[in-house]
This record gives sequence, structure tokens and C-alpha cells, in this order.
Amino acid sequence: MDYEHVIEVTDLRRVYGGGFQAVRGITFSVARGEIFALLGTNGAGKTSTVELLEGLTPPDGGRVRVLGHDPHRERAAVRPRTGVMLQEGGFPSELTVGETVRMWAGCTTGARPAAEALGLVGLGGRAEVRVKQLSGGERRRLDLALALLGRPEVLFLDEPTTGLDAEGRRDTWELVRALRDAGTSVLLTTHYLEEAEDLADRLAILHEGRIAAAGTPAEVTAGRPARISFELPNGYFLGDLPPLAALGVCGHEAQGRAVRLRTREVQRTATGVLTWAERTGVELGRLEVRSASLEEAFLGIAKEAAA
Repeated sequence: MDYEHVIEVTDLRRVYGGGFQAVRGITFSVARGEIFALLGTNGAGKTSTVELLEGLTPPDGGRVRVLGHDPHRERAAVRPRTGVMLQEGGFPSELTVGETVRMWAGCTTGARPAAEALGLVGLGGRAEVRVKQLSGGERRRLDLALALLGRPEVLFLDEPTTGLDAEGRRDTWELVRALRDAGTSVLLTTHYLEEAEDLADRLAILHEGRIAAAGTPAEVTAGRPARISFELPNGYFLGDLPPLAALGVCGHEAQGRAVRLRTREVQRTATGVLTWAERTGVELGRLEVRSASLEEAFLGIAKEAAA
């Protein structure tokens, strides 16, 4: 059957011994051919949520469906159609890369050829190298190759680019986008907020087991103040500007001649500052106008949720 949402989570709960609630009634869905990022501070419930989605344990409340099935009770129907990349793989160190992939392929339904899987992640020339000789980044690439062996419809990526250099991270992003464009649905956890902002079609931010914010990256950042920063010339100070409230400024910092303004009305504020500078004959140095980043939104949400 062709499901519009390949992952459906409703009021999901996970309780550990002693009554600790790691997941406290979260609801979200992942569409077919979508990259969905699950973000959160340490202890927010990301790993517990992913374990429930992967069917490793049953939920203590609520409902989860992957490709229309309960991933725990109907594991046989779900597992061949999903790929899983854990935070850290445990490979036999004496096997070569090629032997490791072939061994894994023997346990995978409809596995793609080992050379193809290694080529996808840039390890085509490392097949004869022993696993123990791989760098940390290469081991992450091998993790990803194994997750892709079965041509998964749904791919779970847990911190996929940890240990990769900048080039390796960008290559992985391009591969994930290509998989998405080919119809694979991806659920991603990451501590790299730039990664989530760049890759995710939609995301959810967890805090203490609850969803604190959800939507597209643009929707999540839209309610956060933009930032206008500049340097005043010698002899000018923050107090020389028009009244900040009249400019729509909701917060500010000043250190010497450096000024940073926060605003939810970026056009109004920027126009007011530039009009003042032109009228006064002032040249603003290092002028920068930026919308809120996902990192700023994430930190703000975490701070507010903890208050």
C-alpha cells in the first residue's frame, strides 16, 4: 500500500524504571519522500523516540506506525523496508571493508551489490582495507553504506556526520538529498543545527520529552528576532540613534562602537537605521542584516522551556 505518511506518531510515551518519563506524549508525522529532523538537547528524548520508531521496544503509551505497521509487533513487515544508521556501529576489526559489507548483505533482503553501496558513500577504493585501519569518518561512511544496502523506503540516521570533515559532511548531505529525491523518507537526528537547517524539509525540537516547536526550518525561526549589527564611526554612540522602540527594536547590545539590534520588524528597523545614517552623513561599518538562524531559535526555545 502507498501511505502518504510513512511515519505516524500519536501521543507517544516512553517510561523507564523508577517512573522517569523520557517521552511525554509527542505527536508528529513524516511524509513519503521527506527529510524530517528530530532535534533536542541531551536527555530531550531523541534516542528513546528513535528506538520506538525502529521497533526496538514497545511504547508505554500512544501509537506509532511505520509504513502502516506497528514496528515492534510487526517487525518482520517493517524491518526489510527500513535502513538504520546508529550513532556507533560495532564492526569486526579484522574484516576488510568489503568483507564487512558482504557479510551484512547476507542478512539483508534484496541487498544491492557491495561495490555499489561503497561507491555511494565514497569508500569504493577502500574495500580491501581492514576496518581497524579506517578513520573515524570512514567508519561513519561504512555505517551509512550498511544502512543503504537494502534500498530502504525509510532511513533512520542517528548523528550521521559525527566525525566527518567538512567535505565528508557535505558529500553526505548531497547523498541524503539524492535519496530523498528518489523517494526515500529520512528521519534524522543531529547535534549540528546547520545540518538540520540545510537538509530538513521539516523538523521538531524536543525538550524534556515534549515537542517544543515543529514545522519547516523557516517556520520555526520565523517567530525569532532578526539581527542587525554594525559599527558606528568615532564620536558616535548608541544613544545617537533614534529611539530604539520607535525603530521596532526588541533588544540590543552595544560594546564600544559595535552595536547589535534585535527586531521582529526587520524591514522597519533596517530602514530606520539606514535613513538615520544617510541623514546624519554617517557610514556604518561591518553592516549585517540576518534573519534568525535555527541555532538561535533552538537556544531560545531551550531557554524558554527551561524557565
